[in-house]
Amino acid sequence: MSKTGPPKFNPIRDVIAGTIMAATSVPQLVAYAQGVGYASYRGLATAGPSLFAWGLATGSPFMSCGVTSITALMAKADLDGDSYVAEYGEEAYVRLVAAYSLWVGLCSAILGIVGFGKLAGMVPSNVRKGFKWGCAVGVVASAIPNGLFTKGSKELKTLVLQSALSSFVVRMKTNFPAATGIVSVTNLFYAITHPGEWGMIAAPLFLVCTAFVMKGSNYLPKSFPPGTEVIIATALATLMSMKFDYPGNIVGEIPQLDPDAGIQLGPIKIPVSIMNPKDLLSAPVVERFGGSYPALIISATLFAAVNFLSIMGIASSFEAENGIKWSAPRELIAQGVACGVAAITGSAPVSGSMSRSLVSRMAGTTSQMSCLVTALIWIYMMPYMTVMSPTPQAALSAVIISAVIKSVVFPKDLMSMKGTDLIVGWGTGIGTAITSPTIGFGIGLLLVAITSLFKPAKKEKTA
Repeated sequence: MSKTGPPKFNPIRDVIAGTIMAATSVPQLVAYAQGVGYASYRGLATAGPSLFAWGLATGSPFMSCGVTSITALMAKADLDGDSYVAEYGEEAYVRLVAAYSLWVGLCSAILGIVGFGKLAGMVPSNVRKGFKWGCAVGVVASAIPNGLFTKGSKELKTLVLQSALSSFVVRMKTNFPAATGIVSVTNLFYAITHPGEWGMIAAPLFLVCTAFVMKGSNYLPKSFPPGTEVIIATALATLMSMKFDYPGNIVGEIPQLDPDAGIQLGPIKIPVSIMNPKDLLSAPVVERFGGSYPALIISATLFAAVNFLSIMGIASSFEAENGIKWSAPRELIAQGVACGVAAITGSAPVSGSMSRSLVSRMAGTTSQMSCLVTALIWIYMMPYMTVMSPTPQAALSAVIISAVIKSVVFPKDLMSMKGTDLIVGWGTGIGTAITSPTIGFGIGLLLVAITSLFKPAKKEKTA
């Protein structure tokens, strides 16, 4: 691939690329909402505004952003989403997630201003690789319940509490409440070792959809854009659900926006639901961190820093392959702006999406206008997305699993490590999987500091 620099601006190509992006990403948006822990439709209802803000702020013509599998997992883990929803309900949880997005956005902007971008490049690769694997395990653990069980996570949790693992789960929740990952991994272990409990329809649908999403592109015409296999799998699963009255969990009713809601810009009305600022400011987000503002700030800052590692990886890839220069402070501030807009629309924090960015480049994007087109299509097409109401959540789980399962089962980067790198890489990965992404990242940095004490000092060269 030639390093040609930024492509020449072509609005027609941007409109086409933006439309392709909008179509191919819809199943991901709905699926990742499951990962956050709120209703699937919210993924699509809140995606447009934050992407529009990103398109205005970023300096990259190709890079796309949104809720990803990792940001969904991190938000849910940091806020202990499952227990909060069980106690206070989904609407209260949406306000909590939105408030956390605001904190992450503020921390992102501050990191950009103080020059964190240079420091981010110094994070050891063994920590980054281990962290990525640990997060991928968490993504699998969160997606498997809706894939294999008819009634999803509620059914799996009930089965685990009725099993020999019950006392272990209760003990972990009581003694190590911050280590939410260990319970998820325990549930995952039960799920994959008890196939007799799997849903008779949900599990086969999930496995077939996963196989098709992972391998389907090999059998489709090469002219089809990446992501076509996702659309086909989701569409066929939706048709099956409509035709045969699918008994498992589905996306469900997609509420229509209040006709009086939205943003009026002169003669143009933007149909976006905006959160009440009082709800954002009064959400008990600090209480989720033991009532400690320092703990909240540290968590939000680590979230912002980890988010930026994804953006840094994508931008560096485009610089190496296409010669597109990028500015770390600008992209960090863009991340902050996008997370801030995500907050006022009730979304989880957003980050750079590698898969969507690659689709954007492949589709012929020439500028940030492509992001704006995609965002506007999502915003204005929302009233017509009731077509996805019967979509089985098993199919959406397949979309998530297909993106990470290979790297979980065959972690080539970790398996190739030796010596102290092996200790740091696997330690970070396991720590991330059984605690939370924020704690796991901290464990990785601690392991780097400890293992550095045992490395032999470099011998000085003699003249």
